[in-house]
Amino acid sequence: MGIGHSHDHHHGHSHSHGHAHGAPDFGRAFAIGIALNLGFVLIETVYGFIANSMSLLADAGHNLSDVLGLVVAWAGAVMARRAPSPQFTYGLKKAPILAALANSLFLLIAVGAIGAEAIRRLFHPSATQGDTVMIVAAVGILVNGATALLFARGREHDINIRGAYLHMAADAAVSLAVVFAGLMIAWTGQRWVDPVMSLAVAVVILWGSIGLLKESVWMSLAGVPAGIDADQVEAALAALDGVEAVHDLHIWPLSTTETAVTAHIVTLQADYPDQLLSRARAVLQSFKIEHCTLQVEREHSADHKDC
Repeated sequence: MGIGHSHDHHHGHSHSHGHAHGAPDFGRAFAIGIALNLGFVLIETVYGFIANSMSLLADAGHNLSDVLGLVVAWAGAVMARRAPSPQFTYGLKKAPILAALANSLFLLIAVGAIGAEAIRRLFHPSATQGDTVMIVAAVGILVNGATALLFARGREHDINIRGAYLHMAADAAVSLAVVFAGLMIAWTGQRWVDPVMSLAVAVVILWGSIGLLKESVWMSLAGVPAGIDADQVEAALAALDGVEAVHDLHIWPLSTTETAVTAHIVTLQADYPDQLLSRARAVLQSFKIEHCTLQVEREHSADHKDC
């Protein structure tokens, strides 16, 4: 029996909406992070041309993509807080998911640009000022590290915030690699070190972006959120006293921080099972599912073989 079957069989319908509405407002963190990184992009670009360093220019391009990523992530976070409307009855809670997807695409574009130019420089090397590279990249470690810390407390609960955190933390590591490149150039004078390190930067970015891309696409397609096993949820509901069967169970991300579920619960209890619904909601909350719609039916599970 599917979702669209007759309502003659329905004896209970419960909606539950938790009061936890996502991560705290990171507006200030976004503003500070954007300002810091935009300023650093300008510094890196200028000194990248002065020092003739592909590593610095590559890192500047990557940092620029992260500035755009922070802007998109901030926009997504703001949109997610908009109240529901007749056109968007859930509000715009999925906006941060789209922002995370856009961030992963920005990273892939940055990888392509950095890799192409690094390969060109590898076959056509040019002189690089190693000391300038080291100084500017060292500043990048401080800027990116400080920005990452602004998002550290929200990274466990929100893919959008985690995307911003991972970008900045990776940038700090990349800047450390650029410092190493400048040190090697200053010691050895080998020109190939700069483009090779740029390729290493591209590989690091690519590696970090794959996970974000996969998770954001998964959430965009309404896949069951990571950390939740649909079979375990169904088994937990079916194990409740008075429950004969559970069918038409659907779990999907309502936003980057909230999960929703709908399910049909079959019971033989004669009275309206308020206590059953209360216990079912408690089970779902144990899986960190705050938004639930439960349809109670008083039919035996054998009537639902085709579900």
